[in-house]
Amino acid sequence: MKILMTADTVGGVWTYALELTRALEPHGVEVQLALMGPPPTSAQRNEAEQIANLSLFKSDYKLEWMSDCWSDVKRAGEWLLHLATRLCPDVIHLNGYAHASLPWARPILVAGHSCVFSWWHAVHNDAPPQEWEHYKTEVSNGLREAHRVVTPTAAMLRALETHYGRIYNARVIPNGRESASFRPLEKQHIIMSAGRLWDQAKNVSAVAEIASELSWPVFLAGDSAAPHTTKETHTVAGQCYSLGPLAQSDLRNWFGAAAIYVLPALYEPFGYTPLEAGLSGCALVLGDIASLREVWDGAAVFVNPRDRHALKTELLQLIRNHNYRREMARRARERALLFTSERMARNYLAAYKDLLAQSRAFQGKESLAQCV
Repeated sequence: MKILMTADTVGGVWTYALELTRALEPHGVEVQLALMGPPPTSAQRNEAEQIANLSLFKSDYKLEWMSDCWSDVKRAGEWLLHLATRLCPDVIHLNGYAHASLPWARPILVAGHSCVFSWWHAVHNDAPPQEWEHYKTEVSNGLREAHRVVTPTAAMLRALETHYGRIYNARVIPNGRESASFRPLEKQHIIMSAGRLWDQAKNVSAVAEIASELSWPVFLAGDSAAPHTTKETHTVAGQCYSLGPLAQSDLRNWFGAAAIYVLPALYEPFGYTPLEAGLSGCALVLGDIASLREVWDGAAVFVNPRDRHALKTELLQLIRNHNYRREMARRARERALLFTSERMARNYLAAYKDLLAQSRAFQGKESLAQCV
């Protein structure tokens, strides 16, 4: 089976696309990955090159949530149709919405990882400005045209239906990660957070603001807009340090060494970094939002993401109570081990096969009608 899949390098979609591709290899699935947005880093290129069943096709077209993007989105659509004609995939797997409205000749699966309207509502408790109405129209059309819509949580599916209308062909398939890649190491008295530090939805600034009131140091891994910009990585109590963007191998080591992982997110449709931290044996402190509750209820400490005092209180309780911290780390790892990449791959493979069966049945009926 051949899958033409779209992706970008900005956030979790890159991790998801490569993890899914690796897990699909034993099932004989080849993935043709069409990249848009910022170019991959050298580390990302190296990671992709290690995957035998992956072919990478690169472009620099703007993504549909970027400003002044729509001429690029149109050109990207033409490029994608050209790729599909040349590569002859069996299924089109879009990790975006707008391009689902293109005249594809094959069945279309849209994976809804996030969206501007649900992000904006979570962060600003309001609707986006009028300028985003065209985006809303494109997303609504794309969801309507998709033959199957997949979300990583039921909470994300509800968010899409809230903002874009009822979806009748949806399925929830949780994301997954290969557990062998993340292992607990000798735990240090450090707190860690990671991800897109510039993204208000991650709410990492809340962690940075209380760092001086904690007895353990806080380390932030992510791109350049971290609240603190020092590159020091040694342990100094009561301080907050930015590690900058880390290679996967380095990030795994930090997760393995950290005793506590904190992400007081306002918006996180699934969350790869909590999963990686959980696999690495970290106690988890997470924003109390529906999607994170869905994945981690009973296996993480939850806090109101807008309550700095509550965040500090829960972190101090974990810092001071070794047995409590150890128990929460055990629960997190036990839960994380359920979200395997193999489980994710089996579910997507079933969805692909279902789409192909439906497509063949439709084509058969169409041929019969033409004959009659």
